[in-house]
Amino acid sequence: MSGGTLTRFLFDSLDIRGAFVRLDAAWETLQANRNYPPAVSDLLGQTAAVTALIAGQLKQAGRLTLQLRGDGPISMLVLDCQSDEDSTQPLRLRGMARNQPVVLPAATPELLGAHLGGRLLMSLDLPTAREPYQSFVPLEGTTIGEIFEHYLTQSEQQPSRLFCAADAHRSGCLFLQKMPDADTRDPDGWARISQLAATVKTEELLTLPVETLLQRLFHEEIEHGDGVRVYPARPIEHHCPEKWEQIRAMVLSLGRSEAEAILAEQGEILIHDDICNRDYRFSAEEVDALFATYPPEARH
Repeated sequence: MSGGTLTRFLFDSLDIRGAFVRLDAAWETLQANRNYPPAVSDLLGQTAAVTALIAGQLKQAGRLTLQLRGDGPISMLVLDCQSDEDSTQPLRLRGMARNQPVVLPAATPELLGAHLGGRLLMSLDLPTAREPYQSFVPLEGTTIGEIFEHYLTQSEQQPSRLFCAADAHRSGCLFLQKMPDADTRDPDGWARISQLAATVKTEELLTLPVETLLQRLFHEEIEHGDGVRVYPARPIEHHCPEKWEQIRAMVLSLGRSEAEAILAEQGEILIHDDICNRDYRFSAEEVDALFATYPPEARH
């Protein structure tokens, strides 16, 4: 099983572009040992697919972070995806969710408290920029797809459609966007493609190869028009490397006296990386060796 793929496509004669994301092993690894309730897993999986989709559209290397925050049973979803300028290199994805320990209904954005002022924060960190670009948008819509349709339509000034699905093993997202010359080429093209895409079924988003999916949805357009151009797939992987150097720096920043106070109270120093779901533990001996290796004058 692959980690996942992003496949872009284009209806040349209609000036309508699209992309399809399928997450397999990357999605399973992202949620491993998290014990998310099904509703939380569903929303997180859909948002993970959308994050990879948007990151894959970047024209230069960068890191895209999406944070959905609300006052509902799910307080936060965080997804982070890095993209290299070389489009043959994998998109590197990670993420997490936080939820209240309550019985959750079926997955909808209402679980995020969308009706209570929930917000979506997008942060884009580019090597060429001094600071990350950030934008807030309301959580408008009854599905994850509709929320990001609204966001993309507002930010890119081009009508967009998204259809998302997730289960315990896979997540998928189909994206379509009307380009500037679409009405000139075919005034009804966008309406036809949108209506056909809306017939997509959850099982198809999660199981069909992209070529089969496009043929199933748009066979009339493909057979009677100029077809659809499908670009090479880009791999997606779950990426959560260990970061011991950063964690050691955090312990050193506490200072020896504070570190020893924590050891006296808890018997160890435990730092949990939420987004990667990884524990970093330091015994008294390890802390002593750390401060001996990096005395104050050597920490610059």
